[in-house]
Amino acid sequence: MSDLENSATEKNMPAFSVQKIYVKDISFENPNAPGVFAAPTDQPKIEMNLSTLNRQVNADHWEVSIKISSVARDSESDKVLFEVEVEHAGLFYLKNIPEEHMATLIGVDCPTIIFPYTRQLISQLTVDGGFMPLLLEPVNFAAAFQNSQQQQAEEQPVIN
Repeated sequence: MSDLENSATEKNMPAFSVQKIYVKDISFENPNAPGVFAAPTDQPKIEMNLSTLNRQVNADHWEVSIKISSVARDSESDKVLFEVEVEHAGLFYLKNIPEEHMATLIGVDCPTIIFPYTRQLISQLTVDGGFMPLLLEPVNFAAAFQNSQQQQAEEQPVIN
């Protein structure tokens, strides 16, 4: 293969890389401090919501973010111990990715890359707020993506 053919082939090769992982929005609230530290509590009740968002920034870059909100309540009094809200994002370079692979790459692979950093960030926030670390369970983004795809397919009207 000539150098010209080789460079043309390289220009059309699929490319995927992480450009940056960053915090878009972060909040930690400890509304009942210092009173919550005075009384020993059992394991708190944790309410958790997680979602992913994505948007195309330009022809070759996508922003993918994970939004997590969590409220910890005292298991006896139901008093709020803390609230955490984080939107953690990544800027990804995607070039010459076949269309049939884009949805999985953006909906599964990108959040899977971001999540460990988000998990560490939330753990550190809760420790800095005076509590035990909130350790998020691993998330199976592939299963969540498949469930989402299946729900969307079921919601589509059948055309005869």
